[in-house]
Amino acid sequence: MRIILSIFFLVTLSACSHSSQTAGTERHYSLSGKVVALDAQHQTAMVDATAIPNFMEAMTMEYPVKSKADFNQLHVGDRIKATVNLSEEGSYNLSGIQIQKPAK
Repeated sequence: MRIILSIFFLVTLSACSHSSQTAGTERHYSLSGKVVALDAQHQTAMVDATAIPNFMEAMTMEYPVKSKADFNQLHVGDRIKATVNLSEEGSYNLSGIQIQKPAK
């Protein structure tokens, strides 16, 4: 009985450690674009973004903003640079938002 419990414990421990290493894998892409709309209730920004090489063509799309502080700094018309975080499951959000100063 002790051997069976030991094997069960080792298998369970192995499964737990394996899932924690693979869970939450994200890919990150640099985004540049212009904020065209904001939705405070859902903390999303509609961004007219340039093409992201090896990811997607230029398009206007709504992005959840990960941080409330990042969201609160945004205004319609802002030109931004940010990171698109894409999970294995397909969920995505923006983080590390930087508002670009207009060229003089």
